Formats: sequence, C-alpha cells, structure tokens
Amino acid sequence: MIEITQIEPKEIIKGCKGRFIHAERFTVGFWEIEVGAVIPLHSHKHEQTTQVTEGEFEMTINGITNLYKAGSIVVIPSNVVHGGKAITNCTITDVFCPVREDYK
Repeated sequence: MIEITQIEPKEIIKGCKGRFIHAERFTVGFWEIEVGAVIPLHSHKHEQTTQVTEGEFEMTINGITNLYKAGSIVVIPSNVVHGGKAITNCTITDVFCPVREDYK
C-alpha cells in the first residue's frame, strides 16, 4: 500500500507540485496546483489522461480550449500539444504511458 500524502512532492513547474507513482509501464501523478499557475504548451511521447478532482482547470489541447471541473477527465494522445492554467486552486490526477522517467 502507498499513502499518497507520504510521497515527497516535487515542484515541476512554479505552482504545480506533484507526487508520483511509477509502475513498470506507466506513471500516475497526483498534482496540487495553485490558482493562476500556468503549464506552458508542450507535447511529449506519453499518452496521458488528466482528471480534475477538485477545482477548475482550463486546458488547451490541439488548439482547442475548454474549462474542466471536478469530475472531468480528458484523454491526450501522444505528441499532441497541450497546456493549461489553474482557474482555482485544484487537484489533478494524471496517468502517463509509458513511464515519465523525467519525473523520477
């Protein structure tokens, strides 16, 4: 068993702190994101799902911007340009496949 709160958070981007679990083929990220924090547009080889668990988060995916609220989940294919901004303080759970070696 892993207690998420016992995982040391890493601030990957200013205002975005993540706790990560790495399995053999995927990574799960549990994020705490401060209101106003911006994740710049980027892409990566990983397939990704993003689920907003608390708050509101605006994401642009492949040039289309939407507001996601608690309970929303979105699938981001490999190499698709995406980024976002926290409209409120929020928590987000990401799943990446393959493993995010850069988050270890």
